[in-house]
Amino acid sequence: MSERSEKYRLWLSTRWSRLNGPQRVGGVDLARGLAVIGMVAAHLLWIDDFDFADTATWVAVVEGRSSILFATLAGVSIGLVTGGRTPLAGAEMRLAREHLAVRAAVLWLIGIGLIATGVPVYVILPAYAILFLIALLLVSLRARTLFLLAGALALVTPLLQALLDALPFWSTPWGQLASVATGWHYPFPVWIAFVTAGLGVARAGITRTRVQLWMVGAGAALALAGYGLDGLSGADAASGAVSFSSAVWTADPHSTGLLEVIGSGGFALAVIGLCLLACRTFLTWVVLPLRAVGAMPLTAYTVQLLVWAIVAATVLGDPGDLRGFRDLEPFWPMTMTLILACTAWALLIGRGPLEWVVDRIARPTVRRR
Repeated sequence: MSERSEKYRLWLSTRWSRLNGPQRVGGVDLARGLAVIGMVAAHLLWIDDFDFADTATWVAVVEGRSSILFATLAGVSIGLVTGGRTPLAGAEMRLAREHLAVRAAVLWLIGIGLIATGVPVYVILPAYAILFLIALLLVSLRARTLFLLAGALALVTPLLQALLDALPFWSTPWGQLASVATGWHYPFPVWIAFVTAGLGVARAGITRTRVQLWMVGAGAALALAGYGLDGLSGADAASGAVSFSSAVWTADPHSTGLLEVIGSGGFALAVIGLCLLACRTFLTWVVLPLRAVGAMPLTAYTVQLLVWAIVAATVLGDPGDLRGFRDLEPFWPMTMTLILACTAWALLIGRGPLEWVVDRIARPTVRRR
């Protein structure tokens, strides 16, 4: 074997190890990949109201739940990089916090840049960045404390959110600016509950079979409770939230209602648990392309919005023409290209390009400090 061939073989071997080695949790990557594809579907597909009796409407499961899954996984990721079951301590934890803070700042800037493209979606990255910063206050807590806190936040913050949303401030120019800057469509007062729950399962030991089974069982029970109570209430989703009680007592997607927080939060936990269990079997190789997307979620999310902006501006003359762009039926071409590109990049090159850039910015910044 020539020296060049040996170098190439070693290069591919390290790429394979980065995606499939013990340093990665395949089920978490799979769940992230599903969250990214779900968000693409929510952006690009015409979606009817969910009707269990009509399988054609089942795609509506991505509405609201994909972004909540994404937020819950943020908590999982923060928990894993700050020690997993045993939180880091001392200088190690301080460095981890500083690194995450710099990453949050970069994510916020990327998010504002994506909003500036004019693509008509609520970009999650500004809210994601704020959630990162709030989570830094929680990373030293143990699993039990985090679960109790997540439960308390889930019960209390929907009430607070309904009061905050009713403030006249949001209709002022400063309020509109604050809404964009904070990603208020994904309001951090409520969404920190999802991040806290994700951080809790990381501290509980997310790679343990017992924890994974617990996530599926508890998550399914919460989802059944949230959506079941919403169904029993007989609320008309089409009528919208017209009162304080209807704003709180609802499971409508993106409503931040109490029942959505319980139901969709439980759904996220169950999906993550199922993904972790699936990746204990041969299915981990079947879903490798989705794991590759989940290994570079920032790149995948950002690229699909940039491609959208370019194509819509070129073909339609307006990147903000949502109806026109959806009518082009871009979901399947964009999704398949995204999956193939991420898989090829992961196997041939390695870390996602934006993930690499963010890390290269964060590490030197923390060292200088």
